Amino acid sequence: MYRLIALLFLLTASALPAAAELDVKLDGDAVQGGMMIGTTDPSADVFIDGKSVRLTEAGRFVFGFGHDFDGPVTLKVVKGGQEVSRMLSVGKRDYQIQRIDGLPQKYVAPPKEVYERIKRENAEIARVRALDTKGTWFATDFIWPAQGIISGVFGSQRILNGEPKRPHFGIDIAAPQGTHVVEAAGGIVAMAEPDLYYTGGTVMVDHGHGVTGVYSHLASIDVEVGQIVKRGEKIGTVGSTGRSTGPHLDWRINWFKERLDPQLLAGPMPPQQQSAKN
Repeated sequence: MYRLIALLFLLTASALPAAAELDVKLDGDAVQGGMMIGTTDPSADVFIDGKSVRLTEAGRFVFGFGHDFDGPVTLKVVKGGQEVSRMLSVGKRDYQIQRIDGLPQKYVAPPKEVYERIKRENAEIARVRALDTKGTWFATDFIWPAQGIISGVFGSQRILNGEPKRPHFGIDIAAPQGTHVVEAAGGIVAMAEPDLYYTGGTVMVDHGHGVTGVYSHLASIDVEVGQIVKRGEKIGTVGSTGRSTGPHLDWRINWFKERLDPQLLAGPMPPQQQSAKN
């Protein structure tokens, strides 16, 4: 009798399905300025260097590497008693040096009377960059927001009127005044300011999960805070507002405090967009 019970138990146990292995897939650029999108079990917990990150209902998550990111990053995915850990090497890049002369001196070294204004504006920008919402626009294919000539690249060290400044954290697209600027991925408008000190007309769009897009130096703004915008929808026009020496769009992307390279997400600008005349 006991042998029969034991045999039945063994047969039952052997018929139970084995626990599915915790799977983690990654896609993107593991380099300075790059962004990666991962996919795993939606019920798992994901940590980047010990920090918990949000998952979509489909189990997707995002993280990025800033301009000066140094060293590997540790990815850990946990579900129940299962754990997957990976250490990712992050490639370093060589950045260009860019000289800009003829800029009004007040923008190279702002007068003291505008310090409080700059401080307030920077605090609001930081607030938007800290957003961690459940939107999933970050996972779409990014498109170029304007047509024109690439006049400034991510990471270039800028020397303004002979004075070294911080690196450039975006892509500059030179285009005629009034050229349409469209949304690159879709999201919720989190800022729509016509006159910030440094960036002039500025729109910030929340793409979800800490990813934000920034469109600066706009001549006009066609959206408002809280509005949902689709990829390819017009959000404004190219201008030369704020600290600018001519009409262009400064396009930036952030993952929280990390500055990302938009060109790594959008790829090369299509040939038809390389025209200076549009």
